Amino acid sequence: MTPAGSLLVAEGLYKAYGPTPALDGADFSLHPGEVVAVMGPSGSGKSTLPHCLAGITTPDAGTVRYAGHTLTAMTDTQRSALRRTDFGFVFQFGQLVPELTALENVALPLRLNGTPRKKAEHQAHTWLEHLDVHTTATQRPDELSGGQTQRIAVARALATQPKVIFADEPTGALDSLNGERVLTLLTDAARTTHTAVILVTHEPRTAAYSDREIIVRDGRVKDTSAGWV
Repeated sequence: MTPAGSLLVAEGLYKAYGPTPALDGADFSLHPGEVVAVMGPSGSGKSTLPHCLAGITTPDAGTVRYAGHTLTAMTDTQRSALRRTDFGFVFQFGQLVPELTALENVALPLRLNGTPRKKAEHQAHTWLEHLDVHTTATQRPDELSGGQTQRIAVARALATQPKVIFADEPTGALDSLNGERVLTLLTDAARTTHTAVILVTHEPRTAAYSDREIIVRDGRVKDTSAGWV
């Protein structure tokens, strides 16, 4: 049964790589503005689940619905467009474009969506200020520290005002101090803008920043507040 008011819902997801199922009947739901940690050991399916939820990976069976639309029935083009407008992404190593400055990296998704350059860069600078990295605006990724890189990646993810941010081990390459600062900025900014966050992690300290924890094990999902589903 789908929880009322859900923004993103998965039902009965099954995905196998060869004979081994990465997801085996997994269910999931996410509400607007909610921060959910997805936890699990290596190989448990914790990365496959958000990939299916974001439309990056197509499940072998099951359904993903977003804002009332069936994501699993969309074309690749439609899912790609959705990832540019409604979804934001933060990866473990930032994955900034090395040839672009920090400002240009944050403005990039806006420019891809057709925002004029001047307006896109103004919005990008606002987010750099919000994440306290505005002094890096003209620097390229190889001139930045790991903590700065991740904060710029968070600014890029938030720049399009997405409804959902997928953060995959966003602090995995950082020391504890920088990691905590990035998580605080990410979750505070998301809650301010009412953006939902799916936080993939194996660290309990990272999961502590969430409203709810999901554990993936052997392709199945356990909501720690409701038991296995």
